[in-house]
Amino acid sequence: MGTADAAARLLDAYESLEPLAPIADDFGGDISLAYAIQQHQLETRLAEGRAVKGHKVGLTSRAMQHQLGVSEPDYGFLLDDMFLLDSQPVPTGYFIAPKVEPEIALVLGSPLSGPGVTAADALRAIDFALASLEIIDSRIADWEISLFDTIADNASSGAVVLGTKPVRLDAIDLAGAGCVLHKNGAVVGSGAGAAVLGSPVNALVWLANTLGRLGVTLEAGSVIMPGSLCGAVEVAPGDTVSATFAGLGTVTTRFAPVSTVSGGTE
Repeated sequence: MGTADAAARLLDAYESLEPLAPIADDFGGDISLAYAIQQHQLETRLAEGRAVKGHKVGLTSRAMQHQLGVSEPDYGFLLDDMFLLDSQPVPTGYFIAPKVEPEIALVLGSPLSGPGVTAADALRAIDFALASLEIIDSRIADWEISLFDTIADNASSGAVVLGTKPVRLDAIDLAGAGCVLHKNGAVVGSGAGAAVLGSPVNALVWLANTLGRLGVTLEAGSVIMPGSLCGAVEVAPGDTVSATFAGLGTVTTRFAPVSTVSGGTE
């Protein structure tokens, strides 16, 4: 199986909702080939008329890096059809095995291009921060993923729900901002911005420099999802998940009960 074939199989899984067995062994675990598979998917989606609206950083917590035996994050792309509205129902059947993570989204006001980006450069480029939820998903069955598998699967991306309260950086401490995650009214997690490589800004610096070496610029208006403040929570039809961030407000996603689903996104 070549990288283009693997990309096609992963793209098919989005439509069929039939997950695949892990694919790392087919490529000897070569991470450069995992990113090649991710890139094939991006090129296919762009050819279909989709547009890149941002990027995500994954594996930013020490616990997840230790679990997968890595010392740095990974990344994926965010397309225009991956953004869902705050509090609007998410149709059942949109994902295979979704989980939800709370993140402090960063929206760029100017382009950012590495290598050589510093924290000061990143701070100047950020227009505002938003409360957000990332819905992660895996096209690999039962989340039996290696580093190769998650990278090839676009860093286990699913969708993004953005809050509606933009906050300038001089009004919030990104590293110190706390968050409480609720599922169906019960607290299921908590954390602070420092859980993301010490600060969400550090994740942005890493991303800009990593993509910059590949000739990719983070464009103005891009939404950057820098990583989760706490562990992901599994969700099922009928669940409601919300995250409340100090200084950023609350963002909510609702998963429609099976009985109310007619298909498509809402």
